[in-house]
Amino acid sequence: MADSSLGSILVDGAGMTLYLFTKDAPGSSACEGQCLINWPPLVGEPAAGDGVDASLLGSFQRSDGTTQATYNGWPLYYWKNDAAPGDVTGQNVPDVWFVLDAAGNPVSG
Repeated sequence: MADSSLGSILVDGAGMTLYLFTKDAPGSSACEGQCLINWPPLVGEPAAGDGVDASLLGSFQRSDGTTQATYNGWPLYYWKNDAAPGDVTGQNVPDVWFVLDAAGNPVSG
């Protein structure tokens, strides 16, 4: 977890913001093709850092065979235009991509 302009949000080990896609379902991704170029998945098995509820961490196997990390069932992604830790430029793009709070819920705003 890290502090941002949107409050405390889920980040990776390097402090980069992670996002959920509201068109996804728990344990499966609706993001394919060009979507994955714009929204690269967080791959591998996740580990809990400060403020992260380890019981909410998980993963699933994507259709291409890679393992994608999840939080509260949501597949996790990066946004290609976030350049530095703390960037949240993918928030609310276009009303379907959101950062996550500590409980694994989308943050509006």
